[in-house]
Amino acid sequence: MASAQAWPAQPVRIVVGYPAGIAPDIVARLVGQGLAERLGQPFIVDNRPGASTNIATEFVAKSAADGSTLLLNAAANTINSALYPALNFNFIRDFAPVASIGDVIFLMVVNPTVPANTVPEFIAYAKANPGKINMASRGNGSLTHAFGELFKMMAGVELVHVPYRGDYTADLLGGQVQVAFLALADSIGYVKDGRLRALALTTASRVAALPDVPVMGEFLPGYEASGWLGIGAPKGTAAEIVAKLNDEINAIITDPEMKTRLLAMGIEPTPMTTTAFGTFIAAETEKWAKVVKFADIKPD
Repeated sequence: MASAQAWPAQPVRIVVGYPAGIAPDIVARLVGQGLAERLGQPFIVDNRPGASTNIATEFVAKSAADGSTLLLNAAANTINSALYPALNFNFIRDFAPVASIGDVIFLMVVNPTVPANTVPEFIAYAKANPGKINMASRGNGSLTHAFGELFKMMAGVELVHVPYRGDYTADLLGGQVQVAFLALADSIGYVKDGRLRALALTTASRVAALPDVPVMGEFLPGYEASGWLGIGAPKGTAAEIVAKLNDEINAIITDPEMKTRLLAMGIEPTPMTTTAFGTFIAAETEKWAKVVKFADIKPD
């Protein structure tokens, strides 16, 4: 087993279950660059997209626990634990939580034709029009679907889920679908120019970019949903290596310049201890398992 003193003696791979060029990949590269500068070895991003991040996750689960292979953890991992009952790995059992990076901020947005300016008004409208409001998502079991199902469950409303295989923004802007849960980075431009109306942030606190938009928890206490990102390692990775990575990543994401870059991407840095990150992952896994069961979500 590698020791922290000798580690890293060779390049380290960060496996990402998403294509190059989108936010999770960019975050992995930023963190990898910071680690390379601080630790003196290259940290190379290895994109292995597909199967809702399960290809990348299984690859890392079966990799040597020597600190040479890491995984970009994401909220999808905790949803997939319930969504795919026959996976060849167990996300909690087979991974050591290393470090949290940040919460990807999402908004609940509606087409301006929807006669609701607040979450309570939307809930009242939805209850008066059950099954008549279309909720778009990027597919069954996606974050955008799960966040909407959590809302439906907690608000007690009936919305028609419309899963898309690609981008649904044009239909949302055109009014063919009326409500969606979109990443802040993807929606803030439309909100600011009035083409979409933001009803609430899905995360726990307000953001400076949209200071007047409340958080969902102000109306549905306990509602919190984010597309969080972090770093994990195969179970059995030396505690010294995990601790060293946690210290370095916390330092990287709290650096003022890095924090500014992440916030510009709609990502709120969330430094945690490894223990706190493990507790968070367990709670997220339990939460999304309830949503998957309640909504009877099946993968595409």
